[in-house]
Amino acid sequence: MDISFVIPVYNEEGDLLQLHSEITAQMARLGRSYEIYFIDDGSTDSSLALIKKLSGEDGHVRCVSFRRNFGKSEALSAGFRRVTGKYVFTMDADLQDDPSEIPAFLAMMEEGYDLVSGWKKERHDPLEKRLPSKLFNATVSWMTGLKLHDFNCGFKCYTKECTEELDVYGERHRFMPALANERGFRVGELAVNHRARIHGKSKFGLERYARGFLDLLTVSFLATYARRPAHLLGGLGFLSLALGVLSFIVGIFPFRFNHLFLFLGSALLVFGGLSVLLGLLAELVVARSRAPQKTIHSVKEEF
Repeated sequence: MDISFVIPVYNEEGDLLQLHSEITAQMARLGRSYEIYFIDDGSTDSSLALIKKLSGEDGHVRCVSFRRNFGKSEALSAGFRRVTGKYVFTMDADLQDDPSEIPAFLAMMEEGYDLVSGWKKERHDPLEKRLPSKLFNATVSWMTGLKLHDFNCGFKCYTKECTEELDVYGERHRFMPALANERGFRVGELAVNHRARIHGKSKFGLERYARGFLDLLTVSFLATYARRPAHLLGGLGFLSLALGVLSFIVGIFPFRFNHLFLFLGSALLVFGGLSVLLGLLAELVVARSRAPQKTIHSVKEEF
């Protein structure tokens, strides 16, 4: 299989037939083997029925249907575990991603990139979505060291090897380029045509940015300290020990005991010692834990 598509679907009954038609037309022009995985994320409209209809008419279409809505990361994870293509595209099902960009993605991938992320240079979204997005992307670029304009664009292309190594859960689908870059994969960006939504409404509100920032802290921590937690906890511990010793010196100098500084010094020394010990215990946990990854989604049917 040359190309796989992983498309999360949540109540997109008005868009699925056109999206399938546009992808099919592009793949016919390219003449390459492909499969389309629609991941029904607990839709409550007729999306699943439409996917079943498409699957019956087109042997390229496959589907995984969740029992309820588990979120985009779980949908991508389910797709990544099943696809077989050399290159794996992810797209949103709302028709805002333009399948005519597929050849441009493939051209960049064949230059040696492992992940190419779309950049919605001209966004057809309201201002209240564009401004938080700019702030979010600037913050992610600064904290991760990967300079991209648009981390959150759902239109991406990966090598199969890249999808196999990236662990997707929570809200981590927003940080896939950063996670791939941290593991040494070559990441690029492509300006893509962003189309206005025709049917339905956005499934995401401003609260996603609050969750996104929390996940950004998690991603930054894991990227830096996941395999060496003692460096963080031990560093904090030694800093606390140094401050505790300094507080003791201030507390007893010049031979006038200051109980406030003595108490503060004692607390800092205890905290520092515990932090160093916790760092060592965390290293032991990391060294001993190699459990296989588990998903949280529940599959109702697959075809």
